[in-house]
Amino acid sequence: MRSIRAIRTLFLALLVSIVPASSFAGVFVSINIAPPVLPVYTQPICPGDGYLWTPGYWAYGEAGYFWVPGTWVLAPQPGFLWTPGYWGVAGGLYGWHAGYWGPHVGFYGGVNYGYGYGGVGFFGGRWEGGHFAYNTAVMHVNTTIVHNTYIDNTVIHNTTVINRTSFNGPGGVNARPNGQEMAAAREQHVQATSEQMSHEHFASTNRANFASVNGGRPATAAVSHPMTNANMATHTAYNNNASRPAYNANNAYHPANNNAYKAPVNNNNAYKAPANNQPKYNEAPHQNAGQPHNESHPNNGGGEHERR
Repeated sequence: MRSIRAIRTLFLALLVSIVPASSFAGVFVSINIAPPVLPVYTQPICPGDGYLWTPGYWAYGEAGYFWVPGTWVLAPQPGFLWTPGYWGVAGGLYGWHAGYWGPHVGFYGGVNYGYGYGGVGFFGGRWEGGHFAYNTAVMHVNTTIVHNTYIDNTVIHNTTVINRTSFNGPGGVNARPNGQEMAAAREQHVQATSEQMSHEHFASTNRANFASVNGGRPATAAVSHPMTNANMATHTAYNNNASRPAYNANNAYHPANNNAYKAPVNNNNAYKAPANNQPKYNEAPHQNAGQPHNESHPNNGGGEHERR
């Protein structure tokens, strides 16, 4: 028991040496097995104005790694962006750095999660006053419903080889935080909302999400809204029709175009966009939670090098 504690203490010390202290606060788990590669999936269409994309990730439970599907969520307050969590390895142990909300996107290990999260910063949209504007070059948005959009095709760079490595460190992504990311780490942060935490918990209750069962290829890799028992039937129907992987000849990610998506049917089991196209924010932030490219871009607008 003492030896295990000593190893974990050393591991934490090593992580502190390579990651800013304020972003290190979310390290909760350390194990000696690397997480699987990131699965390929198509992003569901944005369910309404004000929703931000949070990419899927591998979490760890008693039965090993399980996939938490990517989903659209409302930010805890206008102006906040999501910094995804990531796995970092040091001394042969893998530690999870939890994601967080803040004014700018910080370091997320250089992991290419796609859809605006190309490894550095976020390029899927930007806040314009109290409204979020979506870059439809990389985000799936129905522009007949959501009108706060723009197109920046310069963020798209298709490569013949996609690195789907899901962790930072030896054997994974070789990335260190840049100056902008270190500055973002010192800003005010808000941990994952209760909705996001419930979404992760629900994913952990489904054996089909575990890598030991799906071989690293979860059947439900992305959903339009955070999962709950009440809305899983809608998620299943939606993803059977709209969330299948799509590839091009060069093995680069190419999500299907917006014309392939249909708005949810307006019944009791479907989701409704916020009234008047205005986002509904929580009254107060929730406090009870938690491939790299060679160019540098601002954190809240710009370009990414790979598109999924």
